Amino acid sequence: PGGPRHDLLQGKPDPAAFPRAAWSTSARRALAQAPTEAFGPGDPRGRPELRRALAAYLSRARGVRTGPENIVVCSGFANGLRLLASLRPRHWAVEEYGLPFHHGILDAAGVRPHPVPVDEDGARTDLVPVRARTLLLTPAHQFPTGARLLPARRAEAVEWARATGGLIVEDDYDGEFRYDRKPVGAVQGLAPGNAVYAGSLSKSLSPAVRLGWLVLPDDLVGQVLTAKGQRESWASALDQLALADFIECGAYDRHIRRMRQRYRARRDRLAEALAARVPEVGVTGISAGLHAVLELPPGTEQAALAAARTAGLSLDGLSSYHHPSAPAPAREGLVVGYAAPPEAAFGRAVEALVGVVRG
Repeated sequence: PGGPRHDLLQGKPDPAAFPRAAWSTSARRALAQAPTEAFGPGDPRGRPELRRALAAYLSRARGVRTGPENIVVCSGFANGLRLLASLRPRHWAVEEYGLPFHHGILDAAGVRPHPVPVDEDGARTDLVPVRARTLLLTPAHQFPTGARLLPARRAEAVEWARATGGLIVEDDYDGEFRYDRKPVGAVQGLAPGNAVYAGSLSKSLSPAVRLGWLVLPDDLVGQVLTAKGQRESWASALDQLALADFIECGAYDRHIRRMRQRYRARRDRLAEALAARVPEVGVTGISAGLHAVLELPPGTEQAALAAARTAGLSLDGLSSYHHPSAPAPAREGLVVGYAAPPEAAFGRAVEALVGVVRG
C-alpha cells in the first residue's frame, strides 16, 4: 500500500546530498555580481561566464579539447539530443542498450536507428553500419550495461568518423563517478572535429538544475544555434551564472569528490551483500556510475520484477533498455540504482533486494 518503499531506479543521485549551502552562496554571489545584460533576453550560446568555466573544467577533468566558443549551453542532454537530431535526421548508429526516452527523441525527429551490439568491452564500433553518419555512444560507462569502451574501440570509432565524415555524439552521463581507477578521458579529446561531447548536471548534481552543454565541432556551432533559436527555450541565465561561480570557486569539485566517496561506499555495501548471500548472481557495471546490473537467467526477469514490487522495491529490468529493432535477443537482469535511497533505509533496501534475488 502506498507504492514502493525503496527507490532503486537507475539514474537518480542522492537528493538529500544536494549542496544547499554552497549552491546558495554561489547563487547569491552570482546574482550580486551579474552584469546588467544578464537580465535581458540572453545569448543562445549560454552565458560566457559559464562557457569559460566549463571549458576549463572539462579540459581538466574529462580531457575535452575545447574553448568557450565551441560550447552551447542547453537545458539537459535530452534537449541537446533533440537539437542534434533535428540537424542530422537520417541514419544513426546507436548502442543496442540505451534509454527508451532517447530512442523516442530520435524517432520523433525521423532518425533511422541502427543498433550496434554491446558486449563486456562496450559498443562494437567495428560493426557500425555503412549507412550511418552519426554514432551515439556512452563510452565511459555504457548505459545501462556499465561496460567501458576499450581504447581500441575508441580508436575505431574515431577512424570511422574521420573516414566517413561521420559524427560521434558522446553522452558522458556519469563520467565523473569512477571508483576503481582514474576516470577515462572523453572520446571527444581524440577527435574534436568529429565529435560532440554532451554533459549535464542530472547525475553529478541534481536533475532539478536543468543545465547541460554540447561541445561542438566548429562547423556545427552555427547550425545548432540556428536550430536552438527556432526550436528551444534557453536555459536560465541566473542558474548559469550560479553554476559558473560554483565551478570556479571549487565547490563543484568538492561535491564530486564527496559524492564519489559516498557512492563508492554504497556500491561496496551492495556488492558485498550480493557476493555473500547470492554469489551465483553476476553483478556487472559497478566500476563506475550510480547503478549495478544483476544478471538473471533467461525467462526469469519478469518474475523477479514482480517479486521486487511485492517487496516494495522500485527498479527496472535490463531487457526494457534493449532497442526494439536490435536483432539479438535481449539479455535479462535487474538494473539497480544505489544512490537515491536515504542512508537510514539503504540497508533495508539491500536486504529486500537480496531476498528478491534469492527467490
